[in-house]
Amino acid sequence: MNVIKWGIIGCGDVAEVKSGPAFSRIDNSKLIGVMRRNGAKAKDFADRHNVPYWTDDADELLKNDEINSIYIATPPSTHLEYALKALSLHKNVYLEKPMALTSVEAEKIGSALKQSRGKLCVAHYRRKLPAFLKVKELIESNAIGQILIADIQILQPRKSKIVAQSEENWRLNPHVSGGGLFYDLAPHQIDLMYHYFGAFKSVTGSSTQSAKEMVEDTVNGIIEFKSGVQFRGVWSFVGAETYSKEQCVIYGTLGSIRFSFYGDSILIRTNDKEEVFKFTNPKHIQEPMITSVVSYFLGISENPCTTDEGIIVMKAMEKLSGRHQ
Repeated sequence: MNVIKWGIIGCGDVAEVKSGPAFSRIDNSKLIGVMRRNGAKAKDFADRHNVPYWTDDADELLKNDEINSIYIATPPSTHLEYALKALSLHKNVYLEKPMALTSVEAEKIGSALKQSRGKLCVAHYRRKLPAFLKVKELIESNAIGQILIADIQILQPRKSKIVAQSEENWRLNPHVSGGGLFYDLAPHQIDLMYHYFGAFKSVTGSSTQSAKEMVEDTVNGIIEFKSGVQFRGVWSFVGAETYSKEQCVIYGTLGSIRFSFYGDSILIRTNDKEEVFKFTNPKHIQEPMITSVVSYFLGISENPCTTDEGIIVMKAMEKLSGRHQ
């Protein structure tokens, strides 16, 4: 395999700017075809992004012999189906987060991967963005000493500006999303904590639910890492605009690191100084991650986010929301 030839299942809002155009911008990578249930919209995407092939039938795309790798960008309710089909055909898979509706489904994908010649990577793309790479560098260089506590606060109104907009509000339908806005946003945040601090020792939490949508409105959780780091996090999506917030603060014996998951700067404070690092994200924000995925699929580098790591994050989200203790 000298060139990764992609097919996208679900060329909707996420694929439009965040990821789709990047597949043909990377060396040894080419976007061959796209699928969307609405054929007219699939054709429109293909025409605007110079993609040679489009279809409204996922099975047709999967069976295209020219395509050797599949990007699954549909809502979580179809991740299991399409991942299993792609892996059974021994195609590589780049799978959007969360991996599936539940950790049980995610584990089924993991089992199918073991029987396939294909490879799989989970789209926890923040791992490869400049700001979050810098945070990891600061942690590993002991810039704030020994890490003690990490604190996340995601306090958002129901119509949050940090939530991707879609024609159908499927993120509030648990049968499609898995668990509302918490399941949409938290995978990136929990994955980064795992990426920074290592294996979980224990995960606990609880949540309140909307009587209307039956998805978590507010989630409050605690994680103890095997490294000794303590974590607390709160996610709320029914608050007032006036106290809207999204930030992470990491506290160490010598200072703190403060950053936004959707911003462009990091603030580091120690006893004797304060420093700000500024960053510019790429236009197609998943491009650095997709570059690493292509390298992995070609056998050049390691997997930037494994199936096992995706399953760990899924299980942690279920425990944080109180679904499974």
